Amino acid sequence: MTYANLRQSVSAWAWHLTETGVAPGARVAICLPDPVGYAVALLGVLAAGRVAVPLDPAAPAPELARVLDIAKAEAMICESAAGLPPVPTVLQPPAEGRETRPAPPSAGGGIFLCTSGTTGTPKGIELGEEQLAHVASAVARQHQLTPDDRGYCTLPLFHVNAEVVGLLATLSAGACLVLDRAFSRRRFWPVIEEREITWINAVPAIIAVLAMAQDQPAPHPRVRFVRSASAPLPSAVLVRFEQLTGLPVIETYGMTEAASMITANPLDGQRKPGSVGLPAGTELRVVRYDGEEPVLCSEYVVGQVQIRGPGVITSYASGGRPGVIDQDGWLDTGDLGHLDEDGYLYLAGRSDDVINRGGEKIYPREIEDVLLTQPGVLTAVVVGAEDEVLGQRPVAYIVPKDAELTDTALADALLAACEAALPKPKRPSAVVVVEELPLGPTGKVARRRLRELATASQPRA
Repeated sequence: MTYANLRQSVSAWAWHLTETGVAPGARVAICLPDPVGYAVALLGVLAAGRVAVPLDPAAPAPELARVLDIAKAEAMICESAAGLPPVPTVLQPPAEGRETRPAPPSAGGGIFLCTSGTTGTPKGIELGEEQLAHVASAVARQHQLTPDDRGYCTLPLFHVNAEVVGLLATLSAGACLVLDRAFSRRRFWPVIEEREITWINAVPAIIAVLAMAQDQPAPHPRVRFVRSASAPLPSAVLVRFEQLTGLPVIETYGMTEAASMITANPLDGQRKPGSVGLPAGTELRVVRYDGEEPVLCSEYVVGQVQIRGPGVITSYASGGRPGVIDQDGWLDTGDLGHLDEDGYLYLAGRSDDVINRGGEKIYPREIEDVLLTQPGVLTAVVVGAEDEVLGQRPVAYIVPKDAELTDTALADALLAACEAALPKPKRPSAVVVVEELPLGPTGKVARRRLRELATASQPRA
């Protein structure tokens, strides 16, 4: 699709919404299976001055109903409403070939996203046009995108990463974007070659799978970098992938409340493995509290990561824990981390994920980093299981690389490795070998679900 085609399609959507009586500012849900159609509808809603509510077309009806109830959507764009929760107005894409006119004048549109975070409490986040444009422009600048670039994105368009980093940043740069329905290990590199991709928008789960390939072809010479976001990328996985492919991995950090990107590593060779980089278009600080007053943390001292800026929300549309945004506009991300002497941010984990073992505070990533360096480990996640005596105890869930070792042999080997590398309070009380981990749609591990499983099963070493 050319930019001229896109303008025509977006204009058609704007008139379609107006003619069907969807008022400016109304929230319009989008539930389409085709990523290109999804992208055009999203841009059409934005350009028409309405607020898009992206939905997961594969989600069960109760989950869609939950999001629609929180968003108070007045209309929904879908190919068929069968099996979907009812909304006042159901729209199908405008007929192809219809006469197009300049889009009707409108106020700025936006995107409404619903996230449960780590607590399970629903939060509604509305990102305005100015916020979206600010962050999209910051992404394009940070990654030095130009009209010569071709991005590749297999991430879902109902998530802020694909919407802003993939779609809007591409448009901000006047570049090209290749959208795919889903990640396929078998098709991945052939598509990169065929489409002459220059950068890849990925998540750690994708990078980890690609890092395990033994028959890795040489990537197309046009590829400049692979971008990692949406979840922590283990250093061991980064090193494996770069050694295998020769491509640099750019680690970044973001969240929905900041319209995606907060920090990113630079492209000029000053990347720091294990760090999520420098602030990019957003103010950032790391603090601890002395009573109610925030105190800036010194270098390498772990504290609460807080942000503010043109891309950061100043209030939640619905939900959100009290006090998460202070009177000066600083938003507490819920993440813990520290800054080094050069201002690079290193994340230690979510404040909700910290394990309190008899008063000893344990960051899961400390244990995960040890486990990921051991032979036979593909993925490692550590969570806190409830314990009657200690309060919590660390339990490790492992996805093995292959079946060479029995589950028991691998678990015993990993427990021994932790005993050699970690002080006693930080050693996992059990190692559970599983075929796969529960993941969200963007590749994040559902740690809350694992905590529930760990507590219910009460595994022991």
